[in-house]
Amino acid sequence: MAEHTSSSITIEAAPAEVMGVIADFARYPEWTGEVKEAEVLQRDAKGRAEQVRLVLDAGAIKDDHTLAYTWTGDDEVSWTLVKSQMLRALDGSYLLAPVGAGDRTEVTYRLTVDVKIPMLGMIKRKAEKVIIDRALAGLKKRVESVPGV
Repeated sequence: MAEHTSSSITIEAAPAEVMGVIADFARYPEWTGEVKEAEVLQRDAKGRAEQVRLVLDAGAIKDDHTLAYTWTGDDEVSWTLVKSQMLRALDGSYLLAPVGAGDRTEVTYRLTVDVKIPMLGMIKRKAEKVIIDRALAGLKKRVESVPGV
């Protein structure tokens, strides 16, 4: 099994607000930086995204891929790669945990990436760490700067 990279951040908002931003794929281009387009292709019975097409432009890496999402309760979402031009695997998750009285949330992001081009494990894990850190910082900024998201 491939190794994963993970990191956590605390956001000054309730878990439901944080998950609301995570689940709002149409707005990803506004706050993620690398995501240029996001299109929900399929939804579950609760209206949550089950398949999402994302167009990425992360400098040297440009990709158009589709992810399948699985929602576990109201505090966890995970995804796996359905198809991609550059990736063999892209598996990840967000796990949300209330902090204190529940007005703060610890968000843990786990990610495993496998690219079609050869890459040293050390370099791949460094890339995963950069992706995670940027995503968590962007998520924190988005949630905390947009009241009542």
